Amino acid sequence: MKLLFLNSFYPPYVGGGAELILQRSVEGFQQRGHDVAVLVTGPEQGVRQETVNDVRVYRAGLKNFYWPLTQQRPGPLARFGWHFRDQYNSAMRAPLRQVLQQEKPDLVVCHNLSGWSVAAWDEIRASGVPIVQVLHDMYLLCPKNTLFKKGQSCQKLCGSCAALRRPHAEQSAKVDAVVGVSRYLLDTIVNKGYFGGVPRQVIHNASLIAGSNAETATPSPDGVVRFGYMGTLSENKGVGWLIEQFQRLSLNATLTIAGKGQLDYETQLKAMADPQKVSFVGYQKPEAFYQNIDVFVAPSLWAEPFGMVAVEACAFQKPVIASRMGGLPEIVRDGVNGLLCNPDDRDSLGRALQCLHDDAELRKRLSLLSRTAVADLLSMDTMLDQYLALFEDVLGKAQHGSAKQLHVPHTQLSN
Repeated sequence: MKLLFLNSFYPPYVGGGAELILQRSVEGFQQRGHDVAVLVTGPEQGVRQETVNDVRVYRAGLKNFYWPLTQQRPGPLARFGWHFRDQYNSAMRAPLRQVLQQEKPDLVVCHNLSGWSVAAWDEIRASGVPIVQVLHDMYLLCPKNTLFKKGQSCQKLCGSCAALRRPHAEQSAKVDAVVGVSRYLLDTIVNKGYFGGVPRQVIHNASLIAGSNAETATPSPDGVVRFGYMGTLSENKGVGWLIEQFQRLSLNATLTIAGKGQLDYETQLKAMADPQKVSFVGYQKPEAFYQNIDVFVAPSLWAEPFGMVAVEACAFQKPVIASRMGGLPEIVRDGVNGLLCNPDDRDSLGRALQCLHDDAELRKRLSLLSRTAVADLLSMDTMLDQYLALFEDVLGKAQHGSAKQLHVPHTQLSN
């Protein structure tokens, strides 16, 4: 099978977990004998080909107002202009056409479309190649990908989102199958009128790391309970909420925050944190980070599409405190492998922190169950099998001119 994967970025340019899971998937398909290539946007004009871990990678210069992977936040006018052009960026059809003609794939697997816009669907459809769309975020509903505004998750589309996404639902019917990385994400987008008549499937992302046993972790000194957060430092991730709730409690505990964000927001977070108890450690390798914490916290204020960091924490046998938002409850089950809190009840996070601080037996029980609870999400082979079965179905039906009528089962996370 000859496969072309389309995404916004690809390592070493990484905007989030989607790029990492894509890289592992693409390399996995290649190891199984499939002919794979990747097409992404790049900071330099023209189409440049390179090899990343033996995979052909094309980087097409982004034809928009700025390159988005920067810690410096562009001004509001530049951001609006970028999103306005990204409604339907016809200028990005030419490099896509060039790579389609060069690669001649059997199937195109679209991941994040930011930068390419839904114009990519028209170009691929014009080439006669079937399309599988994989949803990682809320891009099709919200130009910022998050459905998050003024400190909370949006319950409905605001005027600007509705205006900038007006033709997208109709356009989405052009794909041959759609995959959501969580049940929540797929249902949310479909319920807004997207992918009418298109076969749908949930395929959860598989963990990028194997994890380790809790017994190998470095014990905390003097009974100090070590809470930790790893991820992007941004408002929607709830890092500020976590610091606020942690510091209002009298705990014999520390909080370690790993990750990076835009410089102005990082500065804001560090200004509100007590350096005696809260430490910012920048990028960390998961093995090192989880070795030195007892409880992981995923305090998202937005509806997290999936929440791979929660899976990875469980893989390292760490109990997880997570928001009851988006796809996180598909990973963290209250009282089984962690505790759930609700951003609408600001103090619910503090109560969860206090509970796991005070109850060592509960921490131990949740820790022992955490890895088992996500066992289905720790196999890359299982995820690749599900994708390949879908690709084969799409290609088989496309060859008979009826790709839209194929039956695809909904994959559920086992309990």
